[in-house]
Amino acid sequence: MSTAAIPGAPLPVRTPGSRARGRHRRPERPEIPAGSPALVLAVPATAGPESRSVVEELLSIVRSEQNGVQTAAGYLTGVAGMSEPGSDEFTVAELLAHAAETGLPAPVVVPLVPGPHGFLTELHALAAEYGAHVTDVLGPHPLLAEAVHVRLSEAGLARADRARLFAIATAADGVVLTTVGGEEAAAAAGITGVLLAARLAVPVVPAALDVPGSVAAAVAHLKETGSQRPALAPLVIGPEADSELLATAAEETGCPSAAPLGAYPTVGQLIASTYLAVLPAVAPEAYAEAAAAEQAAAEQAAAEQAADAVAE
Repeated sequence: MSTAAIPGAPLPVRTPGSRARGRHRRPERPEIPAGSPALVLAVPATAGPESRSVVEELLSIVRSEQNGVQTAAGYLTGVAGMSEPGSDEFTVAELLAHAAETGLPAPVVVPLVPGPHGFLTELHALAAEYGAHVTDVLGPHPLLAEAVHVRLSEAGLARADRARLFAIATAADGVVLTTVGGEEAAAAAGITGVLLAARLAVPVVPAALDVPGSVAAAVAHLKETGSQRPALAPLVIGPEADSELLATAAEETGCPSAAPLGAYPTVGQLIASTYLAVLPAVAPEAYAEAAAAEQAAAEQAAAEQAADAVAE
């Protein structure tokens, strides 16, 4: 199964997809049960070119990971023209309201953040109004550590893996794992930092980009403990953080920085697995009702076709 958007409808519908063929095709993943709620990716930002490109690519990865999942991006706040006919951008509130108005199961809302973030309080309050389920944040998780590692290696700040023994002159001998969401987010990032340190074999210290002095203090700590080439590694997907925070941190500390995680494939995999993990616990009666409605509609259509055939 795959997803396709209906013009003017915020939530997509499932349409038949073709099975891959050949001896080396990717194994088919289980179908999403009929009547399952849609996945709404809650983006903690206003819709714009930068956030849009990352979000669209991540949703594409989610669809490739799991056949049949219905996906839509919901932004925290809207801009003029988002809800006009032909627009495919909606706020979380608009998507939840649409599902309620059309009798669809309340969507599963997946926050697009790797850890604690200020927008979660508002998101939970909004979801509660419509009986929607908000999943946990995406981290901490080994897949996030992998994504950070790859971004560091792309910037020439780390080896691609420990098995490759060639030297990189610019490789960091200490990493500050930067995130947003205050000290709570930095503390949560510490777990991913431990996983990253195991991959890099260098010390990793978490810090909050949105707490003044946090990144500078982390860099100073690494230097005091012997690091001569510390680097910054954003544990940031992108839309949840002001790009100026990343640039300012690098400028103030004089440390090179890797790029944000963006639409790295493992981030999309985490979104899909986070959604799938809550399906059995979310309103099972809603699945049954929706599946029964689909079956009744199919039987009615078949009966009408049979009646037309007899009439002819």
